[in-house]
Amino acid sequence: MRSLLCAAFLALGTATAATTAAAELRPFSADDVFELEWARAPEIAPDRSQVLWIRTGYDRRSDRPRGALWITDVATGASEPLVTGPGSYHSPRFSPDGTRLAYIASESGKTHLRMRWLASGRETIVADLDSAPRQVAWSPDSTTLAFTLFTPGEGLTLGKAKPHKPDDARWADPMRVIDDLVFRFDGRGYLKEGADQVYVVPAHGGTPRAVTEGGDGFSSPAWSADGKTLYVVGNDGPDPELDPIESEIYAVDVATGARRALTDRDGPDRSPTPSPDGTTLAWLGYDDERRAYQQTELYVQGPDDNAPRWLTADFDHGLSSLSWRDDGQALLAQATVRGQLHLVEIDLEGNVTTLLRDMGGTSLGRPYGSGDHAVRGTGAERVMAWTVADPLRPAELAIQVGTGPARIVTDLNSDLLGEIALPRMEELTVPSRLDGLPIQAWMAIPAGVSADGTAPLLLEIHGGPFAMYTPAFAAEIQRYAAEGYVTVWANPRGSTGYGEAFAQEIDEAYPGPDHEDLMSVVDAVLAQGWVDEKRLFITGGSGGGVLSAYATGMTDRFAAAAVIKPVINWFTMALAGDIGVVVSRHWIRGNPWENPQKYFDRSPIRVVGNVTTPTLVMVGEEDWRTPAWEAEQWYTALKMQGVPSAYVRVPGASHTIAARPSNLVAKVDTIMAWFEKYDPAKVSNKGEAEE
Repeated sequence: MRSLLCAAFLALGTATAATTAAAELRPFSADDVFELEWARAPEIAPDRSQVLWIRTGYDRRSDRPRGALWITDVATGASEPLVTGPGSYHSPRFSPDGTRLAYIASESGKTHLRMRWLASGRETIVADLDSAPRQVAWSPDSTTLAFTLFTPGEGLTLGKAKPHKPDDARWADPMRVIDDLVFRFDGRGYLKEGADQVYVVPAHGGTPRAVTEGGDGFSSPAWSADGKTLYVVGNDGPDPELDPIESEIYAVDVATGARRALTDRDGPDRSPTPSPDGTTLAWLGYDDERRAYQQTELYVQGPDDNAPRWLTADFDHGLSSLSWRDDGQALLAQATVRGQLHLVEIDLEGNVTTLLRDMGGTSLGRPYGSGDHAVRGTGAERVMAWTVADPLRPAELAIQVGTGPARIVTDLNSDLLGEIALPRMEELTVPSRLDGLPIQAWMAIPAGVSADGTAPLLLEIHGGPFAMYTPAFAAEIQRYAAEGYVTVWANPRGSTGYGEAFAQEIDEAYPGPDHEDLMSVVDAVLAQGWVDEKRLFITGGSGGGVLSAYATGMTDRFAAAAVIKPVINWFTMALAGDIGVVVSRHWIRGNPWENPQKYFDRSPIRVVGNVTTPTLVMVGEEDWRTPAWEAEQWYTALKMQGVPSAYVRVPGASHTIAARPSNLVAKVDTIMAWFEKYDPAKVSNKGEAEE
């Protein structure tokens, strides 16, 4: 499949060659980031004649991604807009009878669940809601919608005094009383009292009715085949905050709200997916062993099964995006596999067949494995639609019918990227200097750079740390390469996609052995002759921030570092980060006051006294995943030792600093300006020019 799709992209590039042949190709600029577009979230019509998808780009005025709904004819590949306007439109869902489309519209600061009659094009708002609905699901008879909605609750109230307040007075805001363990969360700030609950509403519009209540909230509704039951995910046990990954699957009677648990093990159970005939339930999860990482597995239970059957015991890759094949004889899921996102088919005996490789392309900032797919039908009638990962383009939409050829049916970026000198991508497999473990990596070689040992190298490290980079197009990589950096990214041990044992190599050992893997990658690139060993730079965010900070405490080989949204002290992270309980329960496996040395031994702050590398530290001011005080501890310690350093706070930004395109541009340009300030070649040239 890789050769087919890459050939298709070469054909797209040929179409623009005539217009650019006479013009000199230019570098990828900061302004170009705002012009990128990508396809995501394909949805296939019930009759398999059309594919609906979201055409996404950055809106310059709102400084945010914005999506429009487009539709593509499967037979011809022709595309046209379906829903466009001043807002952003997403989460489209065809009704099972194919007559209507439900989708979510965000306009003028309000979010609505809308219904569109496809034959007439008429629309209505299904319900007025105080907050944004999520996870919309149609009932099998096309009469009802289920969705997840935040439902306010009442918190603890203290104090009885109510002095008179004049109408025009400007008193202080009321005190915030907190009695929850988790009271802030990244991207949401201080949490409102309440929880997610599942609602139903008539598809023609009406008043939503809650079918769940209580517990720690419920979500992920999936209808039974007869439409009488909703399968939902939640944690109805005592003290759910103390075990945040725990969840069970419940069957909820739609008419009465009566709820019963279908799973009862210690561990997360999620993604309930009933078979088309309603006889078998599939779901994802695992038995909690209190490890930093465990692989998501697939389970099914049918009417003849006394217990759940584990279908993926022999498939050593994590799964997501679960669905049934239309005939009910197999399941489909996305799998992370060695730097690629695959679509796999798993039959009821556990046999796995790979249907697609190279899904992805929807992570625009850094090259994470992220993509979407949809499948309807079987055999020669099967239609597959997916987003394609490619090093030269953000995600395009591909369609395949039966065993016919895969076709890329969109061309969203040739008008922009056809005139840009994009870097050349190369893949590396490097034996770790620690123990020979093979490490997969990629490097972007800028246009015009030759192997003369003079180029700068930039090592960009992914977060997680349980995540996976891919060779897909990413704006940050492109910007670095456009400025002449041979840019390198890798999947050191701890990354996903290489089996559970590979990910667990850093269990109770992070950071440490993964640092050795990354330095091995740097050594391998140096050996190829592209870069100057005095012009090495390092950066990374979140888990990559941990590793970039740790690296400068272990080596002085880097000319400068940019440590982005790091964890510096696991003690403060466990007690004040939004996932602190996960840190103490699963990563460190003990409370800070019980074993403070264990926390210290895993914290980059332990090696800060060794650092001499000029370091930029950056964090979002509303980051509650790795809060600002983590970055500040590193910055303050460097300043106290006289290490050249600067601290950058990003106003309004959460842990996802680059969620807004202006921040993506500013983040990269700030990092490159810091590196230029300490680049030996630039400093030397500047001194010679002054003389």
